[in-house]
Amino acid sequence: MSSTSADVSGIMDNAKELDRLRKEQEEVLIEINKMHKKLQSTPEVVEKPGDSSLSRLKMLYTQAKDLSESEVSIATQLISQMDTLVPSGPPGQQRRRVEGNEQKKKRMKGDSDISRVSPSIRNHLDALASLKGEQVAARVRLEDADKDDWFIVKVIHFDRESREFEVLDEEPGDDEDSSSQRKYKLPMSHIIPFPKRNDPSSAQDFPLGRHVLAVYPGTTALYKATVVHARKRKIDDYILEFDDDEEDGSLPQRSVPFHKVVALPEGHGQ
Repeated sequence: MSSTSADVSGIMDNAKELDRLRKEQEEVLIEINKMHKKLQSTPEVVEKPGDSSLSRLKMLYTQAKDLSESEVSIATQLISQMDTLVPSGPPGQQRRRVEGNEQKKKRMKGDSDISRVSPSIRNHLDALASLKGEQVAARVRLEDADKDDWFIVKVIHFDRESREFEVLDEEPGDDEDSSSQRKYKLPMSHIIPFPKRNDPSSAQDFPLGRHVLAVYPGTTALYKATVVHARKRKIDDYILEFDDDEEDGSLPQRSVPFHKVVALPEGHGQ
């Protein structure tokens, strides 16, 4: 399968997941409306011993919120995947640039591009630009490596026109000649923001058995792992088993903070 075919396949998988999430949201909304009608017609029911109407309603609200957060996460991945396939300018744009004042042309193009994008994409670009100074997960192919690796980098700048991040690897490695920090330019699809440490409610909740990408304890590298214990609270650490982390023939269970765990990108198992 060619890389383009694989990219399209990944987009279709995410599109199906988005469709599934929206259908599930509709089902939850129907249940919420049923509960609303019940409580409007017989509000006294909540005072009866053993009635669970309010706790069920709270559970439905929580479910709706989690589904919405998952929808945002999948939609964000879709936008990144599309950006790798769709050229940033219309056909012939490069030819027109050489006419007249090139700098003026570039400036005009940048202004018109921003005005053309939808409010949702503009908000998404604003959110990416706001990552300046933040640590994120980045997929980078290091020198002499035969595959990409995920590790923590610091965002220096986001270019809205090229849709590229400039990032800094603050811990480039243990080699004697790698004392200097390295910079990389990466497309949007190679960057995953971490959940905010001080806002657990904004983090996506990964259920038991879900494959994720997580920072291995004591390192700045991310690897594929599996959730092996359900969390009771949003602020709790995840208990994970990392792939290829065998000790004495078994996989040890490791504790990782929720803000160092992200969704595993489609087709990027390690």
